[in-house]
Amino acid sequence: MRVSSLTTALFTGLIAPTLAHYTASTSSTNSTYYNPVLPGWHSDPSCVRVNSTFYCVTSTFISFPGLPIYVSTDLINWKHVSHVWNRESQLPGYSWNTIGQQDGMYAATIRYHDDTFYVICEYLNVPGTKAGVLFQTKDVFDDAAWSSAVNFDPPRNDPDLFWDEDGKVYVATQGVFVQELDITTGAMGAVTSLWNGTGGVWPEGPHIYKRDGWYYLLIAEGGTGVDHAITIARSRNLTGPYTPKPDNPILTNRGTQEYFQTVGHGDLFTDAQGNWWGLCLATRSGPAFTSYPMGREAVLFPVTWNEGEWPVLEPVTGKMNGWQLPAQSRQLPGLGPFNEDPDVYDFPAGEPIPRNLVYWRVPRPGAFTATDKGLQVVLGRNDLTGEPGGNQAAAKAISFVGRRQTHSLFTFSVDLAFSPQTVDQEAGVVAFLTQFANIQLGVVLKDSQLSFRFNGTGESKTSAVPTAWAGKPIRLQIQMATLTEYTFSAMLASNTSTKVDLGTASGKLLSGESGSFVGTLIGVYATCNGAGSGIDCPSGTPNAYFNRWRYTGDAQYISANETVPSTGNLSMSAV
Repeated sequence: MRVSSLTTALFTGLIAPTLAHYTASTSSTNSTYYNPVLPGWHSDPSCVRVNSTFYCVTSTFISFPGLPIYVSTDLINWKHVSHVWNRESQLPGYSWNTIGQQDGMYAATIRYHDDTFYVICEYLNVPGTKAGVLFQTKDVFDDAAWSSAVNFDPPRNDPDLFWDEDGKVYVATQGVFVQELDITTGAMGAVTSLWNGTGGVWPEGPHIYKRDGWYYLLIAEGGTGVDHAITIARSRNLTGPYTPKPDNPILTNRGTQEYFQTVGHGDLFTDAQGNWWGLCLATRSGPAFTSYPMGREAVLFPVTWNEGEWPVLEPVTGKMNGWQLPAQSRQLPGLGPFNEDPDVYDFPAGEPIPRNLVYWRVPRPGAFTATDKGLQVVLGRNDLTGEPGGNQAAAKAISFVGRRQTHSLFTFSVDLAFSPQTVDQEAGVVAFLTQFANIQLGVVLKDSQLSFRFNGTGESKTSAVPTAWAGKPIRLQIQMATLTEYTFSAMLASNTSTKVDLGTASGKLLSGESGSFVGTLIGVYATCNGAGSGIDCPSGTPNAYFNRWRYTGDAQYISANETVPSTGNLSMSAV
């Protein structure tokens, strides 16, 4: 596959829908593919293979449902088949007592043992609770099959799960420490210190592998910014002492000019042919590290691991060469979209909300319902900052739902039917990083005038909705036609020639700061902007209805000036 430059890709049309899938075979023993393989916010990936199928989980922090499970047979096409944490009853009270924007589900590990999948994680910063959570299922394709959590109390975060040959189960955590775990009761054994890394800050994200008589300990170091790295040590005994590899780190892009930065926090696994691979996080920011609204994404790299030797990890770039990839296929069981596919949602009455849409905390019961008018959204009392009048109860009740921004260039639009009756009742679209970093375009009643409100810099600006549009569905749009800027527009749903651009905002506004661990979600919101009391808007507040939800990825950047087309727009034929 030819990799187009920015100029040719976007302006001369050399990127065409007849090109092959995101990967192309170059020989019988080698493949070329493009990173990230899980674009969009997919922090801290962990993966396991069962027979010829790969299963991965990523961090989700405060968002709900949490801990998505992605499945693939070719390592490139990833289908979102379930969420591990998908019911309030699995962790009663945790979500609504989560205040911090980057608290919640940290750095899960997925493992498979005795015909059962396990996902272990830590839910941080809910006072009075045990942070460790362990879920299990025999059917990853069914949300309901995931168990409630077995709670345990680890000394640190980022738990790993390891079965030794004697059948005992161990949890390694940040630091790095290890303890035996009773996976039925959550009881934990004595704490043993294993290794504190090579001197980088935050030795974390440990994974233990047993191979050729050695216990290998893979960790992340250097913090999750541009100094991020993967290091490794090994021992003949699980509890040590561990000897580090002489030329650590074994994977990093720190100190380079690579477009992919923050490379680290990985997991290693084999394919059915015995070849080793790894998935880790990275950020498409370049060394300037200023504009990266999609946050930490998941990238794939080949690994050479000969018997008795240290593993050799290939450096992460946009265009990769490695082992022959498994044959491309989308023939997978389960419901749910492939990660890069477009959204085409009309919300038929009574149908569940599409799996790739998520909330900021567990939503209030009845707040989001598919109806014959589209997606009905009950207005939340707070605005998206979650701080009306400093009322913390109301701060937890934001009415927002969105999907990950999974493309460098994309177009999102949705039709809004909304008739506000009282000043400051509002509904619209948003590019959302956290409650303290988001860009909004809403329809709002201001001074008895139906208006558009755009907020892209912390200061709102309003403009009147054309009189002829009153009472008619309005199509709201968010587009990234360049790498660094969002454009927000509106038009009559029935006449797209009426389109008007209402504001632009820099991608830097959704990069780092309060959301350095997460990534941008694109979606909709509805609020009465603090009216009412507690978590309720005043009685009689109208609902907002959203229909014709469309998201289309246009291109992926693999370097500062090179793009490849979106996987979801391409055929499965080979070149």
